[in-house]
Amino acid sequence: MRNATKLTTAVLAAGALTLGLTACGSDKESAASDTSGPLVVAASPTPHAEILTYVKDNLAKKAGLDLEVREFTDYVTPNTATEDGSVGANYFQNQPYLDDFNKKNGTHIAPVVTVHLEPLGLYSHKVKSADALKSGATVAVPNDSVNEARALKLLAANGIITLKDGVGNEATPADITENPKNLKFKELEAAQTPRSLDDVDAAVINGNYALEADLSPAKDALVSESPKDNPYGNFLAVKKGNEDDPRVAKLAKLLTSAEVRKFIEDKYDGAVIPSF
Repeated sequence: MRNATKLTTAVLAAGALTLGLTACGSDKESAASDTSGPLVVAASPTPHAEILTYVKDNLAKKAGLDLEVREFTDYVTPNTATEDGSVGANYFQNQPYLDDFNKKNGTHIAPVVTVHLEPLGLYSHKVKSADALKSGATVAVPNDSVNEARALKLLAANGIITLKDGVGNEATPADITENPKNLKFKELEAAQTPRSLDDVDAAVINGNYALEADLSPAKDALVSESPKDNPYGNFLAVKKGNEDDPRVAKLAKLLTSAEVRKFIEDKYDGAVIPSF
């Protein structure tokens, strides 16, 4: 069952902020087009906002960039806020997710530069290996279409299930052709998957939410995605037409600098992998 009602206080606050800014009308649009002010970037708390905060505290001033970071805990508001001009950019998503979001919501968000990959992983509080999952076990998966497909592909890549040939980024449990363990799937909002670990046998969790839950994708995941040729790198994004904003160009350069690469490698120990 899809969890559409259990929003965190942070999400509600973010939504209220967006609605409040939307009410400003032309004032907001004017602010969005003013490239002399601070660049406001919407980001997931971990690792995106942490990386941006490192840039703000250590690199931005020297580069002449006034950077403001706003944290959001959902995967919807950063794009809608970027679309309506409440923020100037966002940093939290991958290309398959963005393609799906733009198509379904009529938004016009475009990637600027890819920064890192967070390998998706299967976690459990009840078993020590994927092979130990019992027949009829329940596995939680993200309920948005792209991340659900990504979760199922992870399970298929590790021989836990088999998917239809050629299935794309809209795969659902209905596309499973072989399920030897007769696994049952519980669809949850991505942010809720770590909290489900005491209630299900295992959960497929996005890297940023795993980190927020003190799970190490490098050490705790039963199985995880390979970074090789992985299409799910996370990038800085803006509304189409704003790619040439000089503030965005400065941030893109800083996010792909040697200093940020070292920060990511030192802080996340393989849980977050630079993609540049």
